[in-house]
Amino acid sequence: MSQPLLRPRVATRPKTQRPPLHKVILLNDDYTPREFVVEVLKAVFRMNESQALAVMMTAHRKNACVVAVFARDVAETKATEATELGKANGFPLFFTTEPET
Repeated sequence: MSQPLLRPRVATRPKTQRPPLHKVILLNDDYTPREFVVEVLKAVFRMNESQALAVMMTAHRKNACVVAVFARDVAETKATEATELGKANGFPLFFTTEPET
C-alpha cells in the first residue's frame, strides 16, 4: 500500500501597503497677516501657539514650509480647508500638497 502524499499547508496572507503620504505646504505671501496664518494653523492643523508661530515664521523666511504629512485625501482636504479660510477672509493665503519622497 502506498502512503498518501503529504503537502505542507501554506497560509498566504495579503500584505497591506500603507497609503502614500503627501505633504501639506504653506506658501508665503506678502499680504496675509501673520496672526491670521497662526490662527488658521491652530484651527485646521490643531497646532498649539508655539508650533503655529514656528511654522509661520519658517514659511515667512523660506517662502514655503511643510506643515504636516498625511494620507493624500486628508492632506488635500486640510490644504483646501485652510486655503478657503484665507479666501473667506479676503487673504491670498495658499496651501498646497505634494507627494512625500
